[in-house]
Parts: sequence; C-alpha cells; structure tokens
Amino acid sequence: MLDLKFLRENPDIVKQNIKNKFQDKKLPLVDEVIELDAQARATQQEADNLRAQKNKISKQIGALMAQGKKEEAEEVKKKVTEEAAHLAELEAKQAELNEEVKKRMMVIPNIIDPSVPIGKDDSENVEIQKYGDPVVPDFEIPYHTEIMESFNGIDLDAARRVAGNGFYYLIGDVARLHSAVIAYARDFMINRGFTYCVPPFMIRSDVVTGVMSFDEMEAMMYKIEGEDLYLIGTSEHSMIGKFIDTITPEEELPKTMTSYSPCFRKEKGAHGIEERGVYRIHQFEKQEMVVICKPEESKEWFEKLWQNTVDLFRSLDIPVRTLECCSGDLADLKVKSIDVEAWSPRQQKYFEVGSCSNLGDAQARRLKIRVKNEDGDKYFAHTLNNTVVAPPRMLIAFLENNLQADGSVLIPEVLRPYMGGQEKLEKSKKI
Repeated sequence: MLDLKFLRENPDIVKQNIKNKFQDKKLPLVDEVIELDAQARATQQEADNLRAQKNKISKQIGALMAQGKKEEAEEVKKKVTEEAAHLAELEAKQAELNEEVKKRMMVIPNIIDPSVPIGKDDSENVEIQKYGDPVVPDFEIPYHTEIMESFNGIDLDAARRVAGNGFYYLIGDVARLHSAVIAYARDFMINRGFTYCVPPFMIRSDVVTGVMSFDEMEAMMYKIEGEDLYLIGTSEHSMIGKFIDTITPEEELPKTMTSYSPCFRKEKGAHGIEERGVYRIHQFEKQEMVVICKPEESKEWFEKLWQNTVDLFRSLDIPVRTLECCSGDLADLKVKSIDVEAWSPRQQKYFEVGSCSNLGDAQARRLKIRVKNEDGDKYFAHTLNNTVVAPPRMLIAFLENNLQADGSVLIPEVLRPYMGGQEKLEKSKKI
C-alpha cells in the first residue's frame, strides 16, 4: 500500500505508474482518494475544534458551579450535550471516510522500480542471463509423470479418487528424492546464514490482506469455513505475518530466514498439456527465503536472493535462466521481480521454478512492521521473498536433466547424502 502523503503530493506519478501497469480502470481511484482524504481531514479539523470548544465550556461549567450559578451551569451543560452529539456524528463520518480511503488505497498498485521493463504480461518479460548449457539428448525424454511411473514413484489416479484433480501420491525413491531436495535446500540456505523456520500453515485474514493484493487472494487462497483462517499459499505469508504490528530495533536488521511449509493454492482455470501431472497443483511443499531489512539495503538483498536460487539449481546440474518481470506481470504490491526458470530438455524451453520479489515497504505499511533507529525515529521496513526450491515442480527439471538413455536418473553428488548414498534411480517393477 502506498503512503497516503506520497499519493496526495504526487498524484501524477501514481497515475503514470497505474498506466505503466496497464490498469487504467484504476486511474479514477487516485482522484477519489484525494477528494475523500480532503473530506476526512476537514472533518477531523472540525472535530478537533469542537473538542477544544467542549473542553473550554466544561471548565466554564466548573467555574459557574463554584460560584453557585447552578441554572447557568445547567444551560451550558445542555450546549455541551448538543456538541457531544455533533462530535459523535463527526467521528463516525471521519471513520467512514477513512475506511473509504483505505479501501481504494489497498487496490492502487505499488510504485514499480524505474528499472522494470514496461510490458502488458509475462510474454514481455526480459531474459537477463543463462547459467549452464541447455542440452537436448539424442534419446526421447518422456513426460515427467511417465518418468516417475517408471520408478513406481507416483499415483495420480488414487489421488484423484481421494482428493480430485491437482493432487498426487509420491512413492518410494521419488518421494525420497522430493524430501531430499527440500532437506538439501534447507541446509543450503542455513549455510548461507539464514535462520531455519517452520511457520503456521494457516493465517488470519488481516495477515492475508497485509501480504497480498485482493486479486491474488481471490485467485490463490483457500478459506477455512466458519473460521477467520486461510491455508497459506507460501510460507512467505506466515513469515512476514510473524512481524505484524511490531517495532524492531535497527541493529537487529536484517532478518534473514529460510522457511519450510506445505503450500495450498486454488490454481483456477485450465492451462493446457503442460499443466498435467505435478506442474500446476493444489498442494505442494516449498523451501522459501524471506528478508526484512532497512530500505537502503533492499536492492542489494534482492540481488543476493535470486542468485541463491541460481546457485542451488546449478549445484544440481540443472541449467537455468533469469527473467526480469515486466510491469504488467508484477503483482500490485511488488516493486521488482525476477523469475528463475529451469531448462526442460523435453520441451526444449525454460519454465518457471522460482520467483524473487522486492515489495518495498508495501507489506510493512499494511502490517505495521516498523523499525526504530538509534535516535528513536520509526520507519517501515522493506520485505523481500524468493523461492529456494518448490518440489514437486522442481522434480520435473531434475528428472529431465539427469535422465539417462537407459531410463535411470543420476543423483548429483551434493544430493547423495540425503538419499542414503544412492547414486542413481533405476526403473522399478510395478508393485
């Protein structure tokens, strides 16, 4: 959420930012906020004047009573009662106006970084750099679920009977590989100085609206019926929520955390053949990284975060590339975002396996996450998040890039300790 003072003083900048994000339908909101805010402040001024007058008259009542002028004091009391009723009306009006301002401010997008390319959607994202040499082997690579089935490692039919589409059973070596990747990613980030966390997997509505836009909330979140609780779509939601309505001493920053959680997402709509299997699902597990820092340090941390993901994937022999997300592909709270995409030898193209985002002070402003410097001054922190690894989607890239002509899959050396020393997966007989 933007700073109201910034919008009030820079309406043209806010409007241009809306245009850059191709959300022209939101342009009227800027003028509406300015008008409603002016009314709210005028109402507040009138209420403040009335309170001052009320206090002054109250003192007069005391003086009159002390002088024995009871009738005059009673007349003045009637005036105080009338003004109290008017004050209550003004306070209610101010609260209503402030709520209308907030409702509009919550849907006005954050100011994007000047370096963000202008574009309508993800088709206009800009490639930054490739890491590793993408290889297309001289043998056919099956669809990822067929590879998993060759190890007796997945059962989608049973999952559909139990939970419907978008769920899965992972079995045997594939299930173990899934857990191994998560454990390796956890230790990878711990070794880079991040604190490991396991957060709540449900959060309240005030945290949901603090960490994401309403559009994202509607498209992603599952609500627990009859309770003010939502299943998290990523552990970032809980991890940022951990600091709601807190004041952190500046010397304790940055807070660098890596968190594990299951994730639950609606994933509305059909997306074609590549959405079959375990590519786009309602339930998955993820290792995340979250940083809370001083505003002047967020750009540096942004670069460090996406580089961590690149380094992890390269340690697993998976070629990747980075993409700069264009303005139209940025969620409303984001200042800047870079996607990490892994190479798919089967498709002969890259696909998303992680996303790194700098949200500036948008989440902190909504959740009142503040920092106090040595002078006692308070300001809003900056928040950032990035995917370390998110199997089972990541397993698609892993299996395809390490598949051998005989159908086995090599296990990179760094992952073998998490697989009991196993060096490769080999085809299994159906049980």
